[in-house]
Amino acid sequence: MRLETERLVLREPRLEDARAFDAFWQDEEMSRFVGGVKTPEEVDRMMERTVRHWEWFGIGNFTVERRDDGVILGRVGFLVWNPQTWENGHRVQLEEPYETELGWKLGREHWGKGYATEAAISCRDWALGECALTRVISLIALENTPSIRVAERIGETFERELENNPFRHPAGIWALGERIAP
Repeated sequence: MRLETERLVLREPRLEDARAFDAFWQDEEMSRFVGGVKTPEEVDRMMERTVRHWEWFGIGNFTVERRDDGVILGRVGFLVWNPQTWENGHRVQLEEPYETELGWKLGREHWGKGYATEAAISCRDWALGECALTRVISLIALENTPSIRVAERIGETFERELENNPFRHPAGIWALGERIAP
C-alpha cells in the first residue's frame, strides 16, 4: 500500500527502516508521549510488530518519506485497539469490533511544517474511503497540544478522557465517526 500527497510518500514499513527511526526514539522530548526512549534493539522489535500489524489487520503505520529527496520523516498511520482492555494490535491479534487509531510521530526537525497534518489527512481519507471504516480515533496525551491541533485539523473532536488508561500520561480520545457501543 502506498499513499502520496503533494509533498509526501506514505508506504508500508520495512524492517530496514528501523535505523532511520533510532534518533526519534532516543530523543526524550519526541518519545515523551509515546512510550519513552527506546534502544536500537527495542526499535527493531517495534518495527517487526509494525510490519506484522499490516499482515494481521491489512492496515497499520506508514513510513513517511519526503517526496523531493526520500528522507524518512517519521510514521503516520493506524493501530487497532481493544476498546475494553486497551490492548493494541502490535502485541495481540485482536478480534473485531476494535477501535482504529490514527496517529503520527515525526522527527523533531520536521515539526511545525504541516507534514503530520498532510499525512494524517491522506490516511483519514484512505481509511474512510477505500477501507470503508466509519470511525477513526486518536489517543492523545492531554498535555500534547501539537498533536491535539493535528487531530482537530483532520476533523476529529474530543470525545472523552480515556478510562483504564494504559499510558504514562492522562490521555483522551479524539474521534471522527460514531462511538462503538461498549
